[in-house]
Amino acid sequence: MLRAVLLTLLYLFLLAPIIVVFVESFDDSTYLRFPPEGFTLDAYRQVFANADFRSGIQVSAVTAAVTTLLALVTGVPAALALTRLRFRGRDAVESAFLSPLLVPHIVLGLALLVLFAPIPLTDTYWGLILAHLGVTVPYVVRTVSAALAGADPRAEEAARTLGAGRFTVLRRVTLPAALPGLVSGAIIAFLLSFDETVISLFVSGQSTRPLPVAVLQYVEYRSDPSIAALSVCLVLLSVAAVVVVERSLGLRRSLRS
Repeated sequence: MLRAVLLTLLYLFLLAPIIVVFVESFDDSTYLRFPPEGFTLDAYRQVFANADFRSGIQVSAVTAAVTTLLALVTGVPAALALTRLRFRGRDAVESAFLSPLLVPHIVLGLALLVLFAPIPLTDTYWGLILAHLGVTVPYVVRTVSAALAGADPRAEEAARTLGAGRFTVLRRVTLPAALPGLVSGAIIAFLLSFDETVISLFVSGQSTRPLPVAVLQYVEYRSDPSIAALSVCLVLLSVAAVVVVERSLGLRRSLRS
């Protein structure tokens, strides 16, 4: 009983900021205040009526989708090589893939600005994609590597013994075994790219301004419930993505097995 009470209090503590934002999104005030004194859905209508938010959602969605695809194309072969091959310099290669996780994003953003400005790649989709790729590939490599490490390599050996070629073994045995890590890595990569703020501040501009940058520029001069409403929409979108994956692929059961 005590354990249940403590867990409930812990969950309430962790979810309290989201609950406050959710309640605030229905306030009828022109500025943020808590507790709210009225109820309206105007904040949600303002989100979709705001041209900067609509443009930011489009830029973030396109950037995150392409970044996720390229992160999978880069990270999955890297994870396969790191888990299935033994070669000289393997530890150095693994460290190189994971090194962006150790560098503060503000340092990465400044370095990318210095690198991209002369090319020029700033204020372009490809500049954003390449910048986000550096911080999303490590997560794909880690999740796929973890899934492959938990898979039984004897299944691949048995398939090769029965005459299956390397591509067939990869397609029919290895990739299905790595599917939970691949899907979770793709979700993490998409959400990280969609939500990346610091690096995007350095490499974005007026033509390609992702949603986090648009929100940051909005709150510099205004603070109203539409920001809370937008935050609620993004939280619900993330929850919906996880629920769909869980229902369709059984991600949690696969990870447990």
